Amino acid sequence: MPTRREFAVLLSAASQAQQNQLPSKTYSFQDLAVRASGDDRSRALFDGLTHTGFRVEAHHSELAPGLAPHPPHRHKNEEMLVIREGTIEVTISGKTSILGPGSVAFVASGEEHGWRNTGTTRAHYTVIALGSR
Repeated sequence: MPTRREFAVLLSAASQAQQNQLPSKTYSFQDLAVRASGDDRSRALFDGLTHTGFRVEAHHSELAPGLAPHPPHRHKNEEMLVIREGTIEVTISGKTSILGPGSVAFVASGEEHGWRNTGTTRAHYTVIALGSR
């Protein structure tokens, strides 16, 4: 049987998880707030927990020709990149691929990765981060 203190901690944790739980919802592209950083633009979709407590975050990004959103890096969570328009060069653990519309890249936890727009037009893509950072 948990003590009153342990029970209070459990209730607090459950309440916090419930507050961050993602609701069922639709996201209309034209309604998403645009955040600009130099020539790049992004639109946050969501960031929260599923009903099992699994974290998921997603955002749309626009990348100008010749640019990368950031230097190659690695992190604990997995990540997916879904290309909507343009041409993106994706490098994962030293292996490079050129991806176009409809293509997807999956990056496992801890692998160094990065991408850049190698096309002549703006690249549009969605990033989906899976798990805690």
